[in-house]
Amino acid sequence: MGKGIKTEAVSHLLEAILTLENVEECFDFFEDLCTVNELLSLAQRFEVAKMLREHNTYLEVAEKTGASTATISRVNRSLNYGNDGYDMVFERINKEK
Repeated sequence: MGKGIKTEAVSHLLEAILTLENVEECFDFFEDLCTVNELLSLAQRFEVAKMLREHNTYLEVAEKTGASTATISRVNRSLNYGNDGYDMVFERINKEK
């Protein structure tokens, strides 16, 4: 994890997320936890990462997701220089398919 996020409060949140058993439970929990805009922003970033890993251009990603070039750039930086969290999840999703 990056600087400053390894706190007790964040650990408690992540442990709570790990207790969720299905998509419906996730909807219920995240709808209570997040504002609609926060959840849509998280979903947008995930979709941006997925599209970038599929070798879509910034223009294609922006047109499909509505994300700003700043958001696309930030996600791309995470994909290239982050902790490989996106790739770990994408690999697990692909194994399930």
